[in-house]
Amino acid sequence: MARFDRYLLSQLMVIFGFSSVVLVLIYWINRAVRLFDWLIASGQTATVFLEFTALSLPNVIRLVLPISAFAAAVYVTNRLSSESELVVVQATGYSPARLARPVWIFGGIVALFLALLVHFIVPASLGRLADRQKDVAENVTAQLLVEGQFMHPFDGVTLYIGEITPESDLLNVFVRDTRRPGQDLTYTATKALLVRSDAGPQLKMFDGMAQGLIIGSQRLSLTRFSELAFDLETLLRGSIDGTRVNRRKMGELSTLELLSATPALVSETRTSVGMLKVEAHQRITQSLMAMVAPLIGFATLLMGGFSRFGIWNQIVAAILMIVVLKTLDNALADIALSEAAYWPLAYVAPLIGLAMAALILWLAGNPQVYRRKPKAVGK
Repeated sequence: MARFDRYLLSQLMVIFGFSSVVLVLIYWINRAVRLFDWLIASGQTATVFLEFTALSLPNVIRLVLPISAFAAAVYVTNRLSSESELVVVQATGYSPARLARPVWIFGGIVALFLALLVHFIVPASLGRLADRQKDVAENVTAQLLVEGQFMHPFDGVTLYIGEITPESDLLNVFVRDTRRPGQDLTYTATKALLVRSDAGPQLKMFDGMAQGLIIGSQRLSLTRFSELAFDLETLLRGSIDGTRVNRRKMGELSTLELLSATPALVSETRTSVGMLKVEAHQRITQSLMAMVAPLIGFATLLMGGFSRFGIWNQIVAAILMIVVLKTLDNALADIALSEAAYWPLAYVAPLIGLAMAALILWLAGNPQVYRRKPKAVGK
C-alpha cells in the first residue's frame, strides 16, 4: 500500500480499537450487573461470574463492531479534514474514490472479523452459555430443598417443604405462584419428588390439590390430583435472560445448520424454515453492513470539503443515512421472516448502502453536479 493508505488505515484501526473497547465496556457493565446480582444471590462463586461474562462477550462484540467502525471512519475523516490533511492529499491528485481505498480495506477487515464472530464464535459461546445456565439452574433447584422454611426464590413465588426424608421424599409441600396479575395459584401435596427430565427439573407431587383464585371476580377453582408434575423451570425462567434452557435457540446454531433447516431443527427451535434461513442470511449481511457503515461515513464527510466551522452537517447526514439504512434492513427482515422465499430481501439494505457510498464518492469527485456556479458580478 502507498504511504498515505498505510497512514489512514492505521488511524482507522487505532480509533476503531479504542471505540470498540469503550462500547464493549459499557455493554459489559450493564450485562455484568444483572449477572452479578443473580449469581451471587444464588450462591455462585466469582469464577462462575467471570465464566458467564466471558461467554457473553462475543455477542456483545458482535453488536459493537459496526458502530465502532462507523465512529472510527467519521472521527478520522473529520480530524483529517479539520487539519487540512485531506486537502493536501487531494491537491496531489488523489480523487475521492482513491482516498476511499484504505477505508475499503478497513471495512473488509472489520467484515471478516465480524463474519468470524457471527458464524463460529458467537454460536459456540451462546451454546456453551446455555449449558452452563442449565447447570446453574439445577444447582439453584437443589438449594430450594430446605425443610421447615418458607422460601421465596423469586418475586411472587413461595415454596414450603414440611419434611425431607432420608430417601429424598418431600412431605407436605406447598407452592404458591402469584406472578401473573390477577391470578393466585396454590399447590399442596402430601408427598413430592424432585426429578430431572428433558424439559428441565420438575417437582412431581402426589395426592394433592391445585387452587386457582381469580382476584377480580373472586372465583375459586379447586382441582384434586393423584399426580401432578410442576415444572420448576418456570421458577427459574427469570433468572438470567428470561429464556428456556432445555432447547437450543437460533442464535446457538451454526450457519450451516440454519441453512439446512431440517424438520428436527425446526421442531427443536420451535420456529419455521423461513425464520431459520433468514437468520443465516442475516448473519452474512451483518458483515456487509459492517463494511458499508464506515464507507458511508467517510464518503459523506468528503462532500463537505474544508471548512473552518467543521463539517457537522455532513456528520449528522451520515448518521441519519445509517439510521435509515438500518431501519430499512429491519423492515425487510420482518418481511422475509413471513415467507422463506423472501430471503433475498436480507441483502437489499447492504447493497443499497454500497450503492449510496459509491454515488456519494462520485458526487464528491464531481462537485459541479450539486454546487451552483457563482454568478458573475457586473461592473
